[in-house]
Amino acid sequence: MSGIRCRIAAAVLVLCMALLPGCHGQREQEEFTVPEQFDEAREYEITFWAKNDTNKKQTDIYKQAIEDFQELYPNITVTLRLYTDYGDIYNDVITNISTQTTPNVCITYPDHIATYLTGSNVVVPLDELFEDPNYGLGGGELLFDSPAKDEIVSSFLEECRLGDHYYAVPFMRSTEACYVNKTFVEALGYTLPETLSWDFIWEVSEAAAQKDEEGVYAVNGQKVMIPFIYKSSDNMMIQMLKQKNAGYSTKSGEIQLFNDTTTELLYQIADSVEAGAFSTFKISGYPANFLNAGQCIFAIDSTAGSTWMGSDAPLMDIPEDEVVDFETEVMMIPQFDADSPQMISQGPSVCIFNKEDPQEVLASWLFVQYLLTNDVQIAYSQTEGYVPVTSKAQNDPVYQDYLDSAGEDGDMYYDVKIQAVKLLLEHVDDTFVTPVFNGSASLRDAAGQLIESVTKAVRRGQEVDDEFLTALYDDTLALYHLDAASPAEGEKDLGPLPTEAVVLIVSLAAAWILILVYLTILWYKKGKKSTLM
Repeated sequence: MSGIRCRIAAAVLVLCMALLPGCHGQREQEEFTVPEQFDEAREYEITFWAKNDTNKKQTDIYKQAIEDFQELYPNITVTLRLYTDYGDIYNDVITNISTQTTPNVCITYPDHIATYLTGSNVVVPLDELFEDPNYGLGGGELLFDSPAKDEIVSSFLEECRLGDHYYAVPFMRSTEACYVNKTFVEALGYTLPETLSWDFIWEVSEAAAQKDEEGVYAVNGQKVMIPFIYKSSDNMMIQMLKQKNAGYSTKSGEIQLFNDTTTELLYQIADSVEAGAFSTFKISGYPANFLNAGQCIFAIDSTAGSTWMGSDAPLMDIPEDEVVDFETEVMMIPQFDADSPQMISQGPSVCIFNKEDPQEVLASWLFVQYLLTNDVQIAYSQTEGYVPVTSKAQNDPVYQDYLDSAGEDGDMYYDVKIQAVKLLLEHVDDTFVTPVFNGSASLRDAAGQLIESVTKAVRRGQEVDDEFLTALYDDTLALYHLDAASPAEGEKDLGPLPTEAVVLIVSLAAAWILILVYLTILWYKKGKKSTLM
């Protein structure tokens, strides 16, 4: 008996040692086999986790979509759970993976899905579902008009491919825009070019930072002026590097962020901060609030944030008596090369989590497809500066009429919002996405943190020099766990595991070690007893 226990203990130890490194990279998710027929005689309850930016109109669209879908499929009940932050959705999903209580359908980002894939069969690969003739995209058995695969904008769909499989479908897409106080630009003696350059932005911003001895800025007559505010500092660094054709990361997860071009950019940012010309959302506040109060000239934010921008914006966070009247121009983000513009493509996608019952997964897929129908796509895109992800919706006469009605009112047809939408539609081919791997979300945070740290340092009177930047790079590498060795060629290493996953693995390892210790003690006692006999 003692020999058997020893062999068990040895096997347990081997299993424990294999478990720890084996979970580091992406796990292959099992292909989903589509049922031949959807069982409409059964009842299904599926959960849908979504984000709505506290916009009641978006909430109403979700609820209406669910109501209309349930009229078509009365045997499927969809329960909506709303969040105000994608990070909260991500954290809750990670927590629920360990207890197998993930939602059925979730609005998320590919960076987050890459982390979900470190678990075994957590997210459903959608390839087979896409192509199924009955229930796939444009399938013959669907009770609604679903878009065909080739009617989803190809570049948007490719954002949802991780490795060899699609793990999501795009829901809405946006990019970033520069919302400009054209009135102030011209008051400073400048004329807006057709395409903004970084040199133009820095020059005008520094000119706008001039103030008198009493601290009153000449351009606005106020004691507050931050000429250039960027909402997403991570997007700022990522796009600047892309425009410079400099390294950020490879598809396999190799970190290239800390390079000479990054250093050059950080020195330029430091100079502008010192001149009082630049700040970020995290440090100073929401760009739209400063823009609308006449305290900012260049406010860069998502096209989805266009309903907050301008003197007549339908959504505002400042009192009416603080709003300054000015002409708003919506422009592409500044470029280093106007002939080869680069701007980021972003926006939520929708994934499906695996369940034991394939019929439940199919029910979830039916609902996900319904979110791609023209009615849902057009209605949601009209709430903010989003673009529908299907050519089917974009070419719909209802949507085309919406685009042609810019300025007819200050709400649905708010001209700044529709200008922002048209900006993306006209530049889809100039957009890009960053490589997705487990750890890419941390790398994105690190990119933004470099700008935030330099900006804070200058504002505190610290000197930003080579020594400062070397220490900043080392600290950022450690803070975001980016100092691990890069994966070997062809290896599917997706970077560091999330904290929750590490805790789970360590707990499992500890449990196996305790079992091993227990078995060893039993073996020792039995051996000692045999010796005494």
